Amino acid sequence: MEQIEIRFGNHIETPATEEMFQSVNPMFCFSKRIWRPQMDIFETRDEIIIQAEIAGVSKENMVVELSDKAVKISGVRKSSQPDPTATYRLAEIQFGRFERVLYLPSVIDMKKVSASYANGFLELKLGKQLKTNYSSEQKMPIDFL
Repeated sequence: MEQIEIRFGNHIETPATEEMFQSVNPMFCFSKRIWRPQMDIFETRDEIIIQAEIAGVSKENMVVELSDKAVKISGVRKSSQPDPTATYRLAEIQFGRFERVLYLPSVIDMKKVSASYANGFLELKLGKQLKTNYSSEQKMPIDFL
């Protein structure tokens, strides 16, 4: 079984600002358009879950980088144009490099990370770091006014 590459580190770079503001209209900027796959991020009591819609990207062509503050999902979707002499009449499917950086709402436990990829969806499950300085038996006096 092939696995998804996950890299752990302390720093994740954000995309260059020049890429962030380019047009994605295929009629005017076909060669420079940027693919930004749609993603969802939500959390439960124990984990943060990220889902990315990246159909057509093989596991070998994607990388997940993870720090305690952010996740960077990047890769490339290769063009599947059947005939190089064909004339496009409609071009909505984006190909090429992509990169998304998502900032995490909670600190994660690097030992509780898993990834799966099926039916064009990447799903990352990131276990939350438990607060170690919290004691359930700790008592605090409360003054009522």
